[in-house]
Amino acid sequence: MSLDRQRSTSSVAVSAYRDQHFKGSRSEQERLLLDSCTLYVGNLSFYTTEEQIYELFSRCGDVKRVVMGLDKVNKTPCGFCFVEYYTREEAEDAMRYANGTRLDDRIVRTDWDAGFKEGRQYGRGKSGGQVRDEYRQDYDEGRGGYGKIVQGKIRPRDSL
Repeated sequence: MSLDRQRSTSSVAVSAYRDQHFKGSRSEQERLLLDSCTLYVGNLSFYTTEEQIYELFSRCGDVKRVVMGLDKVNKTPCGFCFVEYYTREEAEDAMRYANGTRLDDRIVRTDWDAGFKEGRQYGRGKSGGQVRDEYRQDYDEGRGGYGKIVQGKIRPRDSL
C-alpha cells in the first residue's frame, strides 16, 4: 500500500506534521513513522503526572515507557510526553482510542513519533517550555495561565 493511500484510508494514519528537528532524511523519517511504536502526546495539563499517562495509555496495550516533556530550564512538566509501546498494533489502538479523550480536563492529542531520542523531552521555546505556550494570549490554568509573552517573561519575536 502506498504512503498516500495509507494516509487517506487508515484511522491511524500518519499526519502531515513532521518534526523539523529530525536528524535524517525525509524518507527515513517517513519510514520510521510508518513502523513506529512511539506516540507524541500533546495538550496535556502541566499538572498531569506520568502515572496518569500510564494509566490511560496502558488501557490500549503494554506501555514500554512514558517520557514526560519537561521545561528545559525548570525541569517541570510542560504539556507533552512520549508514550512507547512494545508493538505497532498497541500503538495503533492508542491512536484510535486514546486520541481525543479527556485527561485532567483537557482533550489529549496523539500523533506518531519517529522514536524518542534523549534530549527531545525538553521544550523548544525560548523560555524553556513549548513554543505555543509562549504565544498563547488566552488564560489556560492547566498550562500555567497566560502565555509567557503576555506575562512579560519573554519578549515577542519582533521586538528582539
